[in-house]
Amino acid sequence: MSQPNPKLMADDDQEKPLSPAPEIRRLPTAIDEALSTKSNKQRPGFRKCTICCGIATAVVLIIAVVLLVLGLTIFRVKNPEINMNSAAIIGLDRVNAADLLTGKANLTVVADVSVKNTNVAPFKFKRSNASLLYHETVVGVADVPGGVAKARRTMRLNLTFEVTVAEIAGNQQFGSDLASGILPVESYTKINGRVNILNIIKKKATVTMNCSIAVNITSRGIVGQNCKRHVSI
Repeated sequence: MSQPNPKLMADDDQEKPLSPAPEIRRLPTAIDEALSTKSNKQRPGFRKCTICCGIATAVVLIIAVVLLVLGLTIFRVKNPEINMNSAAIIGLDRVNAADLLTGKANLTVVADVSVKNTNVAPFKFKRSNASLLYHETVVGVADVPGGVAKARRTMRLNLTFEVTVAEIAGNQQFGSDLASGILPVESYTKINGRVNILNIIKKKATVTMNCSIAVNITSRGIVGQNCKRHVSI
């Protein structure tokens, strides 16, 4: 078996020279100047686009804040109010105890009711009915005409109840009320309407009012009145 040649091994152990680094080629001066000029031209356009986007975003935010403030203040839909200002009994001065007992009397109750609208838009309500009750029995009905309560205005309504005295006289508690001299009656009024602000904000509202009225049989006048109101949206 032949032995390796020491001379060849020595030559292999010598370090091989490194290959020369590749020469960095520079762009021609004309091309370099053209790229620099193009870059300079693009920078103003980019800045202009950024400024426009910033302005548009700020305008949108301002509009959103303004609409939010208006929605919470001026354009906020408020509940309409209904009140009974007064009530008068017509024909009671011509009625005696015998007429009340027999139910032959004819009575008319006229109630002055107001609808108060505190919104910046009109409150439009539909036609409905109001009831007059005696110990939970309906003894009279009045028509509530439809109408429009203007913005931040109060609308007055006159409700006329034609009272059926026979229904009162036939009640089991009429005798004791007649003896006490006080005739307790109740009125129930319900109004369905809607508030429409610029056709953007629309809100329905149902306003109800229950009134307890005490009528003095001797003086033929109303001596007490207590009303409770409720609004459902």
